[in-house]
Amino acid sequence: MITTSSSNDKSKNQPKTLIVVVGPTAIGKTALGIKLAKYFNTEIISADSRQFFKEMEIGTAVPSKEELAAVPHHFIQNLSIHNSYSVGQFEKDALEKINLLFEKKDIVVVVGGSGLYIDAICKGLDDFPDTSPEVKSQLNTIYENKGLEKLTKLLQEKDPETYQSIDLNNHRRVLRALEVCLSTGKAYSSFLNTKKRQRPFQCIKIGIQAPREIIYQRINLRVDLMMQAGLLQEVKGLLPYKKLNALNTVGYKELFDFFEEKCDLEKSIEEIKKHTRRFAKRQLTWLRRDPDIIWVTHQENISTIIEIVSSKLTKLRS
Repeated sequence: MITTSSSNDKSKNQPKTLIVVVGPTAIGKTALGIKLAKYFNTEIISADSRQFFKEMEIGTAVPSKEELAAVPHHFIQNLSIHNSYSVGQFEKDALEKINLLFEKKDIVVVVGGSGLYIDAICKGLDDFPDTSPEVKSQLNTIYENKGLEKLTKLLQEKDPETYQSIDLNNHRRVLRALEVCLSTGKAYSSFLNTKKRQRPFQCIKIGIQAPREIIYQRINLRVDLMMQAGLLQEVKGLLPYKKLNALNTVGYKELFDFFEEKCDLEKSIEEIKKHTRRFAKRQLTWLRRDPDIIWVTHQENISTIIEIVSSKLTKLRS
């Protein structure tokens, strides 16, 4: 039996450490994060950008009430869809909360599938050059007149690496990447990971992986369970706000199409599953660029993962 370790009893001189749990959607990050947080007697920072919004509970797979009660969580349903919130603001807010937690804890757990938000915490955001207002205006005109598909094809041509890794359903991300490409003549991806900021803590990153067919099965099942839990009713209530950026995301925009009679319900559900599978693929593409991630299987025993983390902690402190 594993005994609980208390970070409060350790020396104040111990280096502070983030245990970061990453992986594709539906792989089991929440459950692992809670087990690690309970073992190390600490709290969880959520870095899932879709779970910030209190109106989007079912479609973003927010942890259950029992899971949220198991250990303290931060940055889950703390905002409204009507709030404007950037990754830069998240970086500031998350670091502030982490610093407060480190006053009493040597370890904090971070859980999330949003690679950009994980990077914002662990190493800071990348510096990008100024872009041309004229280019921005031209791209917005293309988006308004010809739609997102035209922009994603242009991004695939200009920057295949970014095309493979970002959320292609997020028009703001696509527009931003193209602004940089067309303003500078260089790929957006060429500006990534160019400079790391020094953080006053260490990061131990644990990535959960599984064969592709298992990931897809878990995604399909999760979507079915979301529908059973009332996702259709949740989306119906949000229909008046469908143009808000927060709602331009998988699980919501497909059902907006159903309510607007663009397709039937069965087709909408299949589109959610298909787009979520594509999203998982892009998550893995992003994460596999990071050589610091220690990968474990989705079936790995928790005691083995704790041994891996504890061994890494010992090395960091030696």
